Amino acid sequence: MLLTSLLFLRTCSRMNTRKSFQKNLASKPLPLTMMMVVLVLLMQLLMGVSGGSFDEEFKITWGNERGKILNNGQLLTLTLDNFSGSGFESNKEFHFGKIDMQIKLVPGNSAGTVTTYYLSSKGKTHDEIDYEFLGNLTGEPYTVHTNIYAEGKGDREQQFHLWFDPTTDFHTYSILWNPQTIIFAIDEIPIREYKNMESMGIPFPKIHAMRLYSSIWNADQWATQGGRVKTDWSQAPFSSSYRNFKAEACVRVAGTTSCHPQTVTWMKRKLDGLSQSRLNWVRKNFMVYNYCIDTKRFPQGLPKECHVLK
Repeated sequence: MLLTSLLFLRTCSRMNTRKSFQKNLASKPLPLTMMMVVLVLLMQLLMGVSGGSFDEEFKITWGNERGKILNNGQLLTLTLDNFSGSGFESNKEFHFGKIDMQIKLVPGNSAGTVTTYYLSSKGKTHDEIDYEFLGNLTGEPYTVHTNIYAEGKGDREQQFHLWFDPTTDFHTYSILWNPQTIIFAIDEIPIREYKNMESMGIPFPKIHAMRLYSSIWNADQWATQGGRVKTDWSQAPFSSSYRNFKAEACVRVAGTTSCHPQTVTWMKRKLDGLSQSRLNWVRKNFMVYNYCIDTKRFPQGLPKECHVLK
């Protein structure tokens, strides 16, 4: 989108330069339609809005021809077979924002497969905000596995089943990340919130900019029913599909952020009363694992944030 916007503005500039040499056109104002288009493009650049084609926003990083960008850049598919999976990453690094992607997961017997969708930085002290979709036998529910890394440490897993079939249609999976909170949401229904608790000495992803990644791969040693159900390769290839990417986000380029926090509404957004009620509904009815109550896993005591998380 950024490249397209810059090319458009450059073209407009060249057109106006040529027209300045034509006296009969020099006095004519820029057409209103063109002015509106230019204004929208400038606002998108200022606000850090991304939503262009997959060709512009992402690159296939592994899997050879198993990752494909189709329909003039409007659809992306990742495929897993018994030789390899596949993956992609964003061309931009984001530093806070609201990221949306519509995803349709592997249908049928997806046991043993994992489709990931996450923000991550690099290095030993990396940050990460992570969705993983754990496949299952036909008719059994997917497990949505979430995790948060801060300063290289994760172990903050929560898992959920879904209230719909994620394989028959596209659904919107969102990450809202600002200095106060991280909110995971599906079709605008929050499923998890992780608040900034740095005042209590608990790290929070804040310093590092992150790229958006997604992949599909075989994890049948643990992914489905604790590894008891293995991948049925007679059902391969397995494919997940992506469309309608949107990022309202600050973009980090060469250490500099491209938007001003005071201009973006999501920078101070938090759960309102209705969203909190929806979150409570999801936790009550669809949460299947919460690290904050797993005393067997943490015999020396639960992580510090678990004493304040509701």
